[in-house]
Amino acid sequence: MTGLTFLSNRSILDNDFYKFTMQQAVVRLFPSAMARYSFINRGKHLFPAGFGDILRERINGMSKLFLTGQEKRFLAENCPYLDPLYLDFLSGYRYDPGEVSISQHGEDIKIEIEGHWYRSILWEVPIMSLICELYYELTGGERISDDEIINRASVKAAQFRSLGVNIAEFGTRRRHSYHVQKLVIDTFSRQGGKMFVGTSNVHLAMLHQTKPIGTHAHEWFMYHAAVYGFPQANSTALQHWVDVFRGDLGIALSDTYTTDVFLGQFDKMFSKLFDGVRQDSADPIEFADKLISHYTKLGIDPLTKTIIFSDGLDYEKVARIHEHCQGRIGFSFGIGTNLSNDVGLEPMNIVIKMTETRQPNGQWTPVVKLSDSLDKNTGDKQMIAAAKTILNIRS
Repeated sequence: MTGLTFLSNRSILDNDFYKFTMQQAVVRLFPSAMARYSFINRGKHLFPAGFGDILRERINGMSKLFLTGQEKRFLAENCPYLDPLYLDFLSGYRYDPGEVSISQHGEDIKIEIEGHWYRSILWEVPIMSLICELYYELTGGERISDDEIINRASVKAAQFRSLGVNIAEFGTRRRHSYHVQKLVIDTFSRQGGKMFVGTSNVHLAMLHQTKPIGTHAHEWFMYHAAVYGFPQANSTALQHWVDVFRGDLGIALSDTYTTDVFLGQFDKMFSKLFDGVRQDSADPIEFADKLISHYTKLGIDPLTKTIIFSDGLDYEKVARIHEHCQGRIGFSFGIGTNLSNDVGLEPMNIVIKMTETRQPNGQWTPVVKLSDSLDKNTGDKQMIAAAKTILNIRS
């Protein structure tokens, strides 16, 4: 199967929404910045012979993708904070497979991405989804049937609907396949009612006439730490976000350098200006209590703010969070793998992370992430140690 055939039913918008929102910000503020990304095989998955060559072929096929007129109109009508200049830029954007290097040694795969940040920023999510789809295809794992997938999604939709919570689908990067993700979103769109508020996948949001969900990712803060220093990373990144989006897309990611450090810089101005925060690591109940306390100390009613929980969610975890937070703070949920890869096979545990950035005529600088969960830390060990010292992080 060729890469072009494999992608024939896809779109350049088959990507997470926050990649496009961040791309607009990078185009406007940091057009000369360079970035490097690396594949991290957290699950120690073993890749069959020829995997790298087929992945190379399918990535090459992505150069044929482009923003259609219909897609541009969808973004213009549904995302008014994406300005016309950016949409014109995206209309001319093409993936450059030369930015991606792939090598396979035995059962190990090495994938690296390098290019201007405003270009290379779009690679992460589609490459991860390609890795997952190709892995299941080549290893011969037999998933449950389409009917069983729809039935499981129907049960989950009914459970979440009975809780009265808001659910968004966040599963593109580690989905079993495009087909499975689409089946789940089809089911949630038909059966979820007001419970289903959208998906992070822009292409599938357009197909289902629902809302694309997302703001920014860890790399936004990681870049700012490398350029402006660890003590200023959160506040400068938030200020630059405000400079670009002027109050729209107001959910801040809190755990790039631990939530405790973030809250120390999430002062009254930012706490009032941003609609809420996203929780992506550590214990969600402890996180909720920290945020409630933070807003209360600043004289802000927590019920006017929202936490987006997005870390490894299933029904039981959602129900526990709902019980704890109801009537105390606003909340919503973004669910990924449990929706897009609940097919009877082991989901892959993989990530692609920014590793370095470089300014014009400068040297490459390592970037790091210091999550609330130690197993999610990424980056150069010496730089991680330096960040912990500078930020007084003891764990």
